[in-house]
Amino acid sequence: MEGLLDTPGRIIAAVTDTSIARLPAGVEMPFEVYLNGVRQLEGTDFEAEGRVLRFPRRLAHDRVSGWRWLVGAFGIGTYRQDDSIDVHYLRDGTSRVAQLKIEPDGER
Repeated sequence: MEGLLDTPGRIIAAVTDTSIARLPAGVEMPFEVYLNGVRQLEGTDFEAEGRVLRFPRRLAHDRVSGWRWLVGAFGIGTYRQDDSIDVHYLRDGTSRVAQLKIEPDGER
């Protein structure tokens, strides 16, 4: 705990680091949100503000470069954070799934 008191800037950055995802056209209430396959609850795990879902932590989608792909093809793994957000909803009586793009939250 001693180190936490010496670096208050780091604590603030960790608390305010948030991510957003925008709902595509056609997604209306009710819908279910899944982060990495785990159901998320509005008000606990995310906030819905219009067509924007705001998550209270940093989320990231990993982009694999050609070099990392080549290294991986030889069985040498590189692992990074790779989150995915899916929204399950009904449209015209049909169940649908949309994968949302993760963005840093520029407002906070």
